Amino acid sequence: MDNFSQLKVAIADHVATLTLDAPPVNALTRVLNDELTRALDQISEMDDVRVVILTGEGKVFCAGADLKGRAEVIKGPGDLMAHSRRTRECFHAIRECAKPVICAINGAALGSGLAMAASSDILIASEKASLGLPEVDVGLLGGCRHAMRLFSHSRLRRMMLTGMRVPGPELYRLGIVEACTAPEDLMPTAREIAATIASKSPVSTRMGKHTLNVIEDMSLRDGYRYEQDMTAQIAKTDDAKEAQCAFAEKRAPVFTGR
Repeated sequence: MDNFSQLKVAIADHVATLTLDAPPVNALTRVLNDELTRALDQISEMDDVRVVILTGEGKVFCAGADLKGRAEVIKGPGDLMAHSRRTRECFHAIRECAKPVICAINGAALGSGLAMAASSDILIASEKASLGLPEVDVGLLGGCRHAMRLFSHSRLRRMMLTGMRVPGPELYRLGIVEACTAPEDLMPTAREIAATIASKSPVSTRMGKHTLNVIEDMSLRDGYRYEQDMTAQIAKTDDAKEAQCAFAEKRAPVFTGR
C-alpha cells in the first residue's frame, strides 16, 4: 500500500486496521481525507484483506472538519465545490469499500467523524465515545443525512439544533452500536468481530455488503428480489460449494475467495 502521513495502516490475519492519526483531535484535514479514501480504495482490491477496522489515535475518534485548515483549502472560485466533493467521496469510500468496515469509536466522533461512523457496517463504542453534530455552534451544517441512518427523528433534530452529544452507553441503549466497552476492551472486541467475519467466505461477505448497500433504499419487493438474485450468484461460487461440503463433512471450511 501507499505510505500515509496521517493514517496508520496495519494488516494481519486478513484484517486491515486503519487508525486516524492527525493530532491533536484527528480533524478531517484534506490530507487525512485523501489518504483514507485512497487506503479504502486499495483495500477493496486486496485479496489478503477481508475486513477493515477503523478507529482513531488518542482520546478522540474524529473531532470533525478541519476548520483551521479550511482557509488554505478554499481560496477561490470552485474550491468549495471541490472540497465538498472530496469530503463526500471520503464517506462514500467507507460505505462502498468492498470489505466490511467495523468502526471502533474510541472517543468523540463529531460532524465528519459521525459521518464516518454512520458510513461503516458495524459500530462499537468505548464508554468514553460519543456522537455529535456540533455544526450549529460554528455556523455550519453537515452530517445530518448520515446521522438519519442512526438516530430517530426527534433525537437527530435535537442533536442538530442544540449540538448535544450522545455518549457511548446511550448509543448502546438506543441500539446504535453493537457494544459499549471499557476503553481497553474496545480494540479486542473489534478484533474479535473482525476475526469472525474474516473466517467467512470473502465472496459472501463482499457480495453481502454490496447487496445491503443496494437494497437499502429499495421497496420490499424489489429489494428482496435483488437479494434473491445475488443469492443465486453466490451459490455458483467455489466458496459456496466448499461451505456446503464442509457442513456435510462436519469440518471447518477452507475458502479461496472464488
